[in-house]
Amino acid sequence: MKKLEDSESVINYICDIGNLDLEDYLFSRNVSGRLFRRLYKEKNIYVNGKFQRKSLELKKGDCITLVMEDEEDSTTPEKMNLNIIYEDYDLLIINKDPNMVVHPTKLHQMHTLSNGIAYYFKEKNIKKKIRFVNRLDMDTTGILIVAKNSFAHQQMALQFEDNTIEKKYLAIVQGIVEADEGTIDLPIGREEDKSIKKVIMENGQSALTKYKVLERFESASLVEVRIFTGRSHQIRVHMNYIGHPIIGDSLYNENSVLINRQALHSYYLKAIHPRFGSSLEFNAPLPEDMERLINLMRF
Repeated sequence: MKKLEDSESVINYICDIGNLDLEDYLFSRNVSGRLFRRLYKEKNIYVNGKFQRKSLELKKGDCITLVMEDEEDSTTPEKMNLNIIYEDYDLLIINKDPNMVVHPTKLHQMHTLSNGIAYYFKEKNIKKKIRFVNRLDMDTTGILIVAKNSFAHQQMALQFEDNTIEKKYLAIVQGIVEADEGTIDLPIGREEDKSIKKVIMENGQSALTKYKVLERFESASLVEVRIFTGRSHQIRVHMNYIGHPIIGDSLYNENSVLINRQALHSYYLKAIHPRFGSSLEFNAPLPEDMERLINLMRF
């Protein structure tokens, strides 16, 4: 019998709808079919403390329990300083440093953020896989969400898919942005099949970006950017398209002697907690290199 009292490993629902079977009730709570099938196969779904068939008709007041078992992650642990903004049973929120790859690749087997999280999990005896909910380019800093279990990952990913998460960035762009604010609603696609570069194209994926000028300098502007879709390189492509590429962006602009990466930072994120349904707000202060660039631009 599995331990159903361990609050860290279990998610409980109290049935508030009659005449629904177990499977349909969890679907109504946005538990994906994939997650449901896996948990059911593992016998990790319980009703009032007992494993039941998925067609069981629930009654109001029934307690449905999802069990998140311990897992093993194959990422090589590597000690590093993680800038942790927030942590609980389900989530680990990190302020990502500049010039850091998130996942191990053929060229970057070590020194990635995943290696650092694997070490942190090992030190804290957190027996879970590393599940990134959102992505940031190597040269972009700011808020990254790591889910500590498959339930949290699925629930958070759904918010990103539905574009209900509020995401704001700070960018230092080339030139004086004349309009105080604006909207860019242009589709984005890959320039060529094997190219990482994205461009505005008619048959691309829809992409919506809004920006607001926070400060104007002699030859640059500090803008707050909110994205309503999560396309790869979206801010970089859209700002470049309107004639204001991000300073230091070697792919869409050019290298800068003032900063060794694109001046782009994910500073604010608002979401709903996957387990409790409460509102979560995260802020990540500007990194030193962008603060330094702003100070240089002011004088």
